[in-house]
Amino acid sequence: MVEVDVRGLSCPIPVVKTKKAMEQNPGQPLKVLTDNETSRENVSRLAENRGYQVQVEKVAGGYRLVLTPGKS
Repeated sequence: MVEVDVRGLSCPIPVVKTKKAMEQNPGQPLKVLTDNETSRENVSRLAENRGYQVQVEKVAGGYRLVLTPGKS
């Protein structure tokens, strides 16, 4: 699973990095680590718009998003 660590970064950088990882790893699940609510919401929205299933888990210091392609 590809991991994208966007902790400490402000939007739109987390969305840009996640989008790039999606394009470089088509059909692969991604794990995104973020430390703020805005990035969590924006990355989730991007993933859902691209047909990914989004699972959000609250972890120490932020969120872990697991993005699974091909499911709505």
